[in-house]
Amino acid sequence: MSLVVYVAAAVLAAAALLLIPAGPRMLLRNPLTASTCVAVALGACCFACSAPATLAAVNEMTGVPNFGAPMTYSTISAYSASLLVLLINWRGGPPGEIRRMVTRIIAAYGLLIVAIIVLFDMADAPVERLRDLDTYYARTPYMREMISLYLIGHGVCAVIMIVVCLRWSRTVTGLLRTGLRLIMWGLVLDVVGFELAKIIAVLARWAGRDLDWLSTSVAPPVVSLGALVCSLGFVLPRLLPVARGHWDSARDCRELQPLWEEVKAVTTAPKPSPAWWQLPKARLQLLELAIHDALLQLVPAFDLDLGRRVLASATSRGHAQDEARVISEAAMVVGAVEQVRSSAPDPDDAGAERGRYPLPATAGTKELVRLAQALALLPHFHESRATVR
Repeated sequence: MSLVVYVAAAVLAAAALLLIPAGPRMLLRNPLTASTCVAVALGACCFACSAPATLAAVNEMTGVPNFGAPMTYSTISAYSASLLVLLINWRGGPPGEIRRMVTRIIAAYGLLIVAIIVLFDMADAPVERLRDLDTYYARTPYMREMISLYLIGHGVCAVIMIVVCLRWSRTVTGLLRTGLRLIMWGLVLDVVGFELAKIIAVLARWAGRDLDWLSTSVAPPVVSLGALVCSLGFVLPRLLPVARGHWDSARDCRELQPLWEEVKAVTTAPKPSPAWWQLPKARLQLLELAIHDALLQLVPAFDLDLGRRVLASATSRGHAQDEARVISEAAMVVGAVEQVRSSAPDPDDAGAERGRYPLPATAGTKELVRLAQALALLPHFHESRATVR
């Protein structure tokens, strides 16, 4: 059971890390991103804290039997508050109203956490229970109230969010609607599989009956699934566009490699060597800077006659004017690389010569990729390629 819970915690922690922007300052400037990261991270903490192995370790370190119980219940309450705060930031509205609502939620659940800790301190719970504490101490003074409070706090949060997500999802489309529906179904699993199961098991204990299996066998796996679905709903609308951007950047890096291999010998900029942990967008930015620097060095050596011949040849072969221009620029890049390697033109002449031809593909990544792809077409222009080489 602990392994399953730890896996769920690791998945949520990874999602939270992927959502964190470039630095803490950027995180603080965006309340939506900050609240998303906090909510997903607290979800991971809930799983980690509720694992029997974690509970046993905490109890042993503190020397207090069942100390892990108020820790877990407090984390669940904080997670409930973070979900409500996230939903408020997500929906948006006047900043003043958002601040008031967030302050009220934090104050309410902060008092709930204090009450949980105080009630545990007042209770007499000497027997360590790692899996069935809710039902074992269901009739114990103060423990009974503590258990009831955390269940009520989490249940109220889940019901409010289900209602809000249902209404909101009817007015939006696309990824946002998909995310809201995932949140709603994750919370339905939470209410049915966790809240009701726990409440029925506790009420059964109050009535002198034993339905502990609902609390120990049904609630943990269902709430794990519900939390993962719910967190996916929060993360998907924000993470998917980011993931798609990194995927596109990784693809552009691969497609720019032929151009980089062609020009890297003439660049004066540091070679792009990003750290292993840098994401594709950062890698692409470094690669583009290095390629642009190399092109700046090559422009003075461009053979315009070669460019015109290749342009005419490409046009006669049926290439569109814009595509033919890129092919001619690719031919001039290859020719300039050979000239720079063989004759090493005087850098003092670069400023005067650079105006003869505009720097190719300066508009962005798309144009650089087209220039790299055009290199593969040059062998079809045998005469021009021979002239280049």
